[in-house]
Amino acid sequence: MNESEPAGHAPEAATAELVVVGCGTVVPEADRAASSYWVASPGAGEAGGTRVLFDCGPGAVQALARLGLPWGAITDLAISHFHADHVGALPGLFFALRHGLAQPRSRPLTVWGPGGTRRFFERLASTYGDFVLNPGFPVLIEELAPDEGRDLSGGPRLEARKTPHTEESVAWRLEGGAFSFGYTGDTGPSRELGPFMSGVSALVCECSLPDSQATDNHLSPASVAGIASAASPRLLVLTHIYPHFRTGHDVARLVAEAGYAGDACLAREGFRVTLTNR
Repeated sequence: MNESEPAGHAPEAATAELVVVGCGTVVPEADRAASSYWVASPGAGEAGGTRVLFDCGPGAVQALARLGLPWGAITDLAISHFHADHVGALPGLFFALRHGLAQPRSRPLTVWGPGGTRRFFERLASTYGDFVLNPGFPVLIEELAPDEGRDLSGGPRLEARKTPHTEESVAWRLEGGAFSFGYTGDTGPSRELGPFMSGVSALVCECSLPDSQATDNHLSPASVAGIASAASPRLLVLTHIYPHFRTGHDVARLVAEAGYAGDACLAREGFRVTLTNR
């Protein structure tokens, strides 16, 4: 997946891989789309592996194309919550899946989300058109309750955990045996997220604001350090950092100074990391 390929025709990666598609916030920035993360894992036989898109914020569809990712072959879409900077590009994605592929798609697409996801898609369809729910192939909508897990068609298991951000917001953990991946979505400080993310290959964790501006529905370096220290991921990827914070501070250093001793880096568009538990 390191070379650009036409949509829907990229070869499967030999190992699971995370690609940062968008890592921005509600503040528009020229060099990054809003929240969106691609995790692809190989498969055998008819399953053919999984290509999961976590959130789809504004600019994500164009970023998928810039990065050469096979957007037309997404198998699963996981939504953390319904704020516009995490779901704003969904109408464009489904319009592209309906009209933008050289070869029409037939494989189902499964949408995973918290309670209210089906109603959210029904409202999108009533506003934008039937292509949202009927793009020419089956769209399966599955709502996961907090602490619930389900197996994806390609093999990995997806689990949800409630986060203190909105009424419905959840964090996600994707477990594939040889790899694991965690995504906090947007969240405030939480004692549950560290154990939930324990030992993941990579933890994509929001770090919106400095400690001096800490809130109860977003994370700052001190609260990130607490979650990450409890989780002990192989790599901590800091994301959803408001630009005034990111450009004025060394955010990874602040997380380290707050007590996190593991490897950490800042997300950027196109950042790739191999996911492995070994």
